[in-house]
Amino acid sequence: MEEKKCALVVIIGRPSAGKSTFLNAACQENVSIVSPIPQTTRNAIRGIVNTSLGQLVFVDTPGYHKSEKKLNLILQQTAKDQLEGADAVLYLIDSTRETGEEEELIASLLLPYAQKTVVAANKCDLPNAQISACKDFVKRTLAEIPDERFFEISAKDDKGTEDVLRALYAIAPEQPNLYPEGFYTDQEVEFRIAEVIRGEAINRLQQEIPHALYVEIADAEFKNEGKKLWVRAFLCVERESQKGIVIGKGASMIKTIRMESLKKLRDIFEYKIDLDLQVKVDKNWRQKDDRLSRLLK
Repeated sequence: MEEKKCALVVIIGRPSAGKSTFLNAACQENVSIVSPIPQTTRNAIRGIVNTSLGQLVFVDTPGYHKSEKKLNLILQQTAKDQLEGADAVLYLIDSTRETGEEEELIASLLLPYAQKTVVAANKCDLPNAQISACKDFVKRTLAEIPDERFFEISAKDDKGTEDVLRALYAIAPEQPNLYPEGFYTDQEVEFRIAEVIRGEAINRLQQEIPHALYVEIADAEFKNEGKKLWVRAFLCVERESQKGIVIGKGASMIKTIRMESLKKLRDIFEYKIDLDLQVKVDKNWRQKDDRLSRLLK
């Protein structure tokens, strides 16, 4: 009997290229935060696709871009580290943006992995998509990648996703599954809860606050014989002036974030979630090595 295929697939691309949107479309679940705000993904998040052909374990990496800020340097290293152990790579290009220095950096990073890379030019549904320019860029910088491994997709509309998956299965080695077939992510419960809350917060807050925010799960306890999970969480910001914005007038913003988070969590978990959500200040946390190492592990 022929063994099914299984591959660890790293998704790489610039911020806002649509990596998280593709991952959620492929898994048919909300595995990763989707936001118009760049640099939303901070961790290497896994989503798992199971089909009759086998299993693809996707790793959604932080958007790769040029920056010397401490947080961004760590995010760049996270993306680099994941490539070394990958069976296949999915390179997502935002077809609505000009290819420039950042895209050149990613292409040079992928050169050693070209033989196992699939390229998808995302957002092909938009009128300003530049598919020909993307193709020319790939031919010039990653000449080893054949034309049949270049795809036009719209991750938002789930268009072209199946073609990309088939191409990745073609690269995937024959080996046992890494996870049971019922799994669509390996994220721990507390991490998923924190990411849902963070996603609801950053999509409602403007200016610098989304990047100055993280979620801390202070307590989590099952009650009612495992039918309900009580969680106390903190939305942590860098400055006192940001705290009031997150709370909102008459606590309206924090209430909205809490209620919308609960709606998403009910769709994810079989048991009921009871969420106590508060805001606190962790001054200049993005400059603290111990905090960054804990949050970005």
